[in-house]
Amino acid sequence: MKAEQRISESSTLAPGALQALTQSEIDQRVFDLYDEYCHGRIDRRAFLQRAAVVAIGGLAMAQALLPRYARAQTISFTDERIKASYVTYPSPGGSSGTMRGYLVQPKGSGPFPVVLVIHENRGLNPYIEDVARRAAVEGFLALAPDGLFPVGGYPGNDDDGRTLQAGLDQGKLRTDMLNSAHYLKAHALSSGKLGVTGFCWGGSATNFLAVSLGADMKAGVPFYGAAPQTAAVPSIKAPMLIQYAENDQAIDGMWPAYEAALKAAGVPYEMHIYPGTQHGFHNNSTPRYDEAQAKLAWERTIAHFKKHLT
Repeated sequence: MKAEQRISESSTLAPGALQALTQSEIDQRVFDLYDEYCHGRIDRRAFLQRAAVVAIGGLAMAQALLPRYARAQTISFTDERIKASYVTYPSPGGSSGTMRGYLVQPKGSGPFPVVLVIHENRGLNPYIEDVARRAAVEGFLALAPDGLFPVGGYPGNDDDGRTLQAGLDQGKLRTDMLNSAHYLKAHALSSGKLGVTGFCWGGSATNFLAVSLGADMKAGVPFYGAAPQTAAVPSIKAPMLIQYAENDQAIDGMWPAYEAALKAAGVPYEMHIYPGTQHGFHNNSTPRYDEAQAKLAWERTIAHFKKHLT
């Protein structure tokens, strides 16, 4: 059935039917508006209104893009291979002096190589918690910090989470991520070998930590994150696996200067652009998710960490 026909029939479909729309059935202009919405440049109302104008069936396409976190769970929080809990720890110089994170331990007594998993621009949502569990079942002690903890934590929906995160002092928020990395690296179950990955804002934060931690970080995997300042790149000592979406002009446009700086500094790196993908293609809670490319990107992520942390 053609996308236009499916959309025109949406008023007669069950409420969950819009979730069945696939990436290929959503107009690129709606994806572009969703990217603006996700990055806080327009609000939810403007996103839905503009989507309704730019494409036939655009409103239904926009509604289909809103996250459904029930589908994001791939590893149950009761999975016998892991043990998950929430922990608090000091964060001097951060938003409040204290941080909270989701700590997931693999089965066994350790020590384990450790991976910090950094959320997008809306706090620690269920998708990022699942990513931490995915890392743990691969043998890593994983910590997913919640940058919104000082203002009450992830509020249960992305709109409020995005607003809360935008309202934080961004320097203090990054300090909270830096302190989270130090906490995880020094954890009693840690082998002392730290890797960092993150998505969107978290990808940018991964690049920031690579600069800030220097040799204390042993591997980095930023997903579609803004590049660090060129002058700061020589401080990176960790081998970097850099993951980009093909349809992500704002982020991809930073790559030539970033690559030149990595080469000039002699930093080991590998970069992949995943064909046909949108910004956020790893997030399996919306149709931006590309199952095949997300699986490949995650396999490369785990291989990178196993190579450099174990």
